[in-house]
Amino acid sequence: MRRLPFLPTLLVGLAAAAMVALGVWQLHRKAWKEDLLARYAANETLPPIAFPASGFGDDALFRKTVATCARVTGWTREIGRSAGGAVGWRQMARCTRAGSGAPFMVQLGVSADPDWRPTWQGGALTGFVSHAPDHRSLIEEILSKRGPKPLLLVADTPPEGLMPNGAASLSAVPNNHLAYAVQWFIFAALAVLIYLLALRRRGRTLVTPPSRG
Repeated sequence: MRRLPFLPTLLVGLAAAAMVALGVWQLHRKAWKEDLLARYAANETLPPIAFPASGFGDDALFRKTVATCARVTGWTREIGRSAGGAVGWRQMARCTRAGSGAPFMVQLGVSADPDWRPTWQGGALTGFVSHAPDHRSLIEEILSKRGPKPLLLVADTPPEGLMPNGAASLSAVPNNHLAYAVQWFIFAALAVLIYLLALRRRGRTLVTPPSRG
């Protein structure tokens, strides 16, 4: 019986083991995400809380919230959709609260016109808690020292000139971890299969007698 080549076998084994480990990690992520979605669903039934509150974090996502914007300090916009599904510009104001001056962001609504100019100067707000735009990749998010994603208040009622925001929807939270796990397991199986086929072909080549001229 021929011995397996040490280094190639080791490399393929380590690669396959790493893929299996990633698949198992995705299964753990699936269970974590399902628990998270259950908490988010429960948040939609809870009474409103003040925004931003002490200790505010992702656990408050999708919960009803209230705030007062004492002063608008700036504006930003992102591509998005209105409650009716129309594509437009999500108009977001950077606000401060009276007294403490703690800053927070509010998504007021969606404009169809990219040149829309805001006239809203602040006031009382009601809505739900969501993530503010954050363009970090998954790797940057894991390695970033900036902490968790920032939050914003998505307003229920837009000021004049804006289309209403879409309602809170748990479908916006992806849960693809099972598919990712299956992919990693398939990759591991394919790596081993391809290697075994390569070994079989190599073995046939070694035992094939040279042709005589």
